[in-house]
Amino acid sequence: MRVAALFRYPVKGFTPEALDAVVADERRELARREAAYRGDRAPADPAGRVVILVDDGVATGATMRAAALDVRAKGATKVVVAVPTAPADAGKEFADVADEFVCAYTPKFFVAVGMSYANFNQVDDEEVCSLLGTRR
Repeated sequence: MRVAALFRYPVKGFTPEALDAVVADERRELARREAAYRGDRAPADPAGRVVILVDDGVATGATMRAAALDVRAKGATKVVVAVPTAPADAGKEFADVADEFVCAYTPKFFVAVGMSYANFNQVDDEEVCSLLGTRR
């Protein structure tokens, strides 16, 4: 199925072919990062385990929702979504895919995840690999 077919409404300014090209590029980047960050380690198996999914925050929730659905489909016995910042009502968005939602800070007027940080600089591949103990 083409990615464009998953949208209920047309994406203004994008043809289905253009959207599919963007998705293909992102999938290649994901594969590159996975190989760089994981090194020769096998993927963790969530089956029969409690899985705690952590991100720097939740804005739309789409990425975290996809991750929760994925580990649930792979047999996780419990899924916990844990983020430092999110809109006040974000927990409701995960009620059907996560067993627990933990958030440290829900600003009264949530604008973006980065607004909750004094430093929200991107982390480059070298730093990620260093922290994970993988070579690049």
